[in-house]
Amino acid sequence: MGDTIITIVAIVLAAILMFVFPLMSMSDRTDDIAQLTVTTQTTEFVDNVRTTGRLTMDDYSAFEQSIAATGNTYDIEMELQVLDENPGKKTTQADYTKIGENVYYSMYTSQILDTIAPSGGAKKVLTLKEGDWFSATVKNTNTTLAQTLSNFFYTVTGNDTYVIAAEHGGYVTANGTGE
Repeated sequence: MGDTIITIVAIVLAAILMFVFPLMSMSDRTDDIAQLTVTTQTTEFVDNVRTTGRLTMDDYSAFEQSIAATGNTYDIEMELQVLDENPGKKTTQADYTKIGENVYYSMYTSQILDTIAPSGGAKKVLTLKEGDWFSATVKNTNTTLAQTLSNFFYTVTGNDTYVIAAEHGGYVTANGTGE
């Protein structure tokens, strides 16, 4: 009787070692690849907006599709801080030694999407100017296989946990044209 129990336990342990741990390892690698893809695509998207000074719905849609190709769903948050200069100037408008403050006002994702959403068949362009600040933050909203397995084996739970996330931002370096 004792040998039978030991044999059953050995078979169960062998099954876990042969199937579950390799599955966990592969799912972790899949999350790593998705993380790399999301980070790269977020950086490219933000840098494209920063260097061209323009954001269109086509740019945003291409970004959404490129990160959705990982098989996960994402929450994309964008912020645009628009430089609102207070031109109490000493000599000329081009002089950087202005009297007064440079103030930023912010536009967030819903406002940005409303601005670039096409209406009446016409494409809209959000033009930015040098000195504006643009950033994007991406977080996965679904539970990945690696998260599910980790939660099962390690009982690590949480509603606001995410595995795949990226954030990038910077100053706009070119004035956009509203073509």
